[in-house]
Amino acid sequence: MKHKKLIISLTVIVVIIVGGLIGGSLYMIDYSLRPENRGKDLAGSEAYMRETYPQINGWLDSLQGNQLLKDTFITAKDGIKLHAYYAYASHPTKKTAVIVHGYTDSAIRMFHIGYMYNQSLDYNIIVPDLRYTGLSGGDAIQMGWLDRLDVKEWINLTPGIFGDSIQAVVHGISMGAATTMMTSGEVLPEYIRCFVEDCGYTSVWEQFKKELKEQFNLPAFPLLYTASWICEIQNGWNFHEASAIEQVKKCDKPMFFIHGDKDDFVPTYMVNEVYAAKSEPKEIWLVPETDHATSYKNYPEEYTKRIKAFTDKYID
Repeated sequence: MKHKKLIISLTVIVVIIVGGLIGGSLYMIDYSLRPENRGKDLAGSEAYMRETYPQINGWLDSLQGNQLLKDTFITAKDGIKLHAYYAYASHPTKKTAVIVHGYTDSAIRMFHIGYMYNQSLDYNIIVPDLRYTGLSGGDAIQMGWLDRLDVKEWINLTPGIFGDSIQAVVHGISMGAATTMMTSGEVLPEYIRCFVEDCGYTSVWEQFKKELKEQFNLPAFPLLYTASWICEIQNGWNFHEASAIEQVKKCDKPMFFIHGDKDDFVPTYMVNEVYAAKSEPKEIWLVPETDHATSYKNYPEEYTKRIKAFTDKYID
């Protein structure tokens, strides 16, 4: 009888632990991949960008007033409808930038980089909304891994918009930088000439591990393991495979790495790891006195100058 009671008690404990673990993992997935999404607030995002980067106002007014900022939609292979903005340079050119936004951001929240390429450097630009943000569909943020395949679709579409002779850079910030690095490891058309990653993380696993410790004071085991497993079931990918490091190892095209030296959200040490993993040609700029995703904001002229110097080597 005592043995039977012990078995029942242990079973109850196991059920409680497993139930709590699954519940905690589901909460983590929703917390991380389905957060309150400022990128869905289009008007608020535009107002924020206009206030934070006032230099874009005349450019954006001109594009909007002359209906030069255009929308386009594609349907991903899994049926999700995806949106992007695009704009032509002031004159016909091969120079084109594919610009990728960050976590809970949207295409609108990359208009400062759009301004840099389109206004300052006279590039064609295309700026997608990643899944679960802006005007794109999807029921969860994909942290760059599934997004890399969507960016490939936008890359494939780009010659149909700007012409078959284009030469393009892919430029991302934060999660968009991780997406850029993850995309760089795929087989891409010859017209993709180079990449710029600004403050991207090494892998989803390492970024979530850091956030789990800092925000909840919890170790990776066991919650991160079960959350990764649930993400695999829900989204078709897991936290371990979503690795920028492993993708840049496969990239043989030039990449420019940018990171603030005071970044504690995506810690600065991460850029050293992805930079080390990348073969030549590559360049790096550790931006002084700069935290996460503010390199352009803090040094707009220097940022533009460095981007031009890098891209001019590979884009005619």
